[in-house]
Amino acid sequence: MSGDVRVRLARIEDAEELAAIYEPYVRETAITFEYVPPTPAEFAERMRKTMEFFPYLVAELDGRLVGYAYAGTFKGRPAYDWAVETSIYVAQGHAGEGIGRALHDALERALAAQGVLNMYACIAVPDGEDDETLTRNSQHFHEHMGYRLVGEFYQCGFKGGRWYNMIWMEKILGEHRTDQPPVTPFPETSVTCVER
Repeated sequence: MSGDVRVRLARIEDAEELAAIYEPYVRETAITFEYVPPTPAEFAERMRKTMEFFPYLVAELDGRLVGYAYAGTFKGRPAYDWAVETSIYVAQGHAGEGIGRALHDALERALAAQGVLNMYACIAVPDGEDDETLTRNSQHFHEHMGYRLVGEFYQCGFKGGRWYNMIWMEKILGEHRTDQPPVTPFPETSVTCVER
């Protein structure tokens, strides 16, 4: 890595670069179960919807976008408001450079500032040995970030002529109380853990 990773809030105008980071994951791997990469316009709309309530972060390295992370609704029922599903993508060729960790740490701080208590990661994994399109590296990364495995679903995703498993991992951020205050929309927080 030649420079320092800078994490900041995403902007809609980042959509084209972020869609380009995501595209090879769709076309060449089973890391995502999407079959067709979203267009930059579709990607921008996804970002816009996410940013209405949750943090959406990007990582820059030497002036280029090299990753992104965001949170979204875990389940669409009010009792789940304190839980989120997280996603992190690092540009191919930049694994092991600390980008995923920088994004995750900033995302965790932003979510904690909102009052989120449970972070969940839905991760595709091989059904057996690693193959050229999918390994358990994401599972190991999340373990390193403090998540625990809470469930595995077997042969639930079909892509590229193969069946893949999916796991759920969980990280608890705060105390669960009987008088729990509501989660604050991210745009209404005064988070200073990322550049705005």
